[in-house]
This record gives sequence, C-alpha cells and structure tokens, in this order.
Amino acid sequence: MQRSFFVGAIPLFLLLAAEQASAHALLDHAEPRVGNTVASPPRAVTLWFTQKLEQAFSGITVTNAAGERVDTGKARVSGEQMSVSLRAGGSGTYHVKWHVLSVDTHRTEGDFTFRVGQ
Repeated sequence: MQRSFFVGAIPLFLLLAAEQASAHALLDHAEPRVGNTVASPPRAVTLWFTQKLEQAFSGITVTNAAGERVDTGKARVSGEQMSVSLRAGGSGTYHVKWHVLSVDTHRTEGDFTFRVGQ
C-alpha cells in the first residue's frame, strides 16, 4: 500500500515542479508595439504581462533618441498591466526598459525599441 502512494506522488510532484518552473511574468505585448513606428510621440507606454505584477518592485524607463528620459516617473500597475506616462520627446528611436516582479516572486526584465516619425 505504501509503495503505490509513492508511485502516485511522483507524477504529482513533477507536475507541480513544471508549473513552478514556468511561473515567470513575461512580456505579452506592448503599446506602442515592439519595433513599431508611430507618427507622433505617444502619451504613455503600456505593457501587458503573462502574470499579475507587484507594484512596489516593477517599473519602466523610457528614453528618447537623444538618450533623455521622457517617462514621468513611477509606473502604474493594475493586475497584469503596467504603464507609465511620457513627456514629449521628439522623433527618433525610443528605448523602453522594464523590470517586474510577479506575484509569485519571480523577477524578469527586458527592453525594446519603437520609433517615432517617418
């Protein structure tokens, strides 16, 4: 009887371990879209992730083509979404850097660019 318990417990353990290993908040999509060109500078950058985020440990910085920060500071988090308002930064390539902590305590980070103007 004890032997069948261990045989049944092993698949359950493997299932739980696999679920834990894939539990990271990854970038799902962004607005402006990653690598996209927009006609005028956006008022905000909004990112959507695959898991809920912790407000206190998540953030976004945005710089314009001159390397100047154009984000207004602290990002707003609501569930799986994070956004930050932007000041006007002119045309050129914008660089977005983000870092997040998901509610299951896994930290991820990344970056991407988008372009403003023709």
